[in-house]
Amino acid sequence: MRITKPNRATHSYRQRLHAPLARVFPLLCPVRETEWADGWVPELVITSSGVAERDYVFITPDKLGNAIWYVTRHEPARWFVEMLKIVPGLTACRLEIQLSENGDGCFADITYSHTSMSSAGDEFVATFTADYYQRFMQAWETELNYFLMTGSRLTDGTAA
Repeated sequence: MRITKPNRATHSYRQRLHAPLARVFPLLCPVRETEWADGWVPELVITSSGVAERDYVFITPDKLGNAIWYVTRHEPARWFVEMLKIVPGLTACRLEIQLSENGDGCFADITYSHTSMSSAGDEFVATFTADYYQRFMQAWETELNYFLMTGSRLTDGTAA
């Protein structure tokens, strides 16, 4: 048995979304995300209800292998969802999303915490910088707000 200290990168970001909580929360679902996130296509979804729920499992392609996602907490009454993302041999990640009211819209406080499981994972964690995360979250925020305002997905060919 080898026990080691974690090599981990954790970042949080607050998105400002232009719709109320009840409209945004259902979109924090791997199936519904296909409606607004350009290039998001899960390969396998395992669900009883057809949408996000506790113990929901899905697989997405990743640059270094498939990512296995598991919804550990899905609490619509609290506007909270937590998922684990495992890229075998690379990283384990915890994703938390907490929505809160903001006038006519809402905030989405999003935290990703990536833990390395290998030297390739160490390289990934090193590139998961605050600057990278901010750009990633801003792109996500732009796509989601575009969908909330227009009802269609923002793609490379769509004028923002």
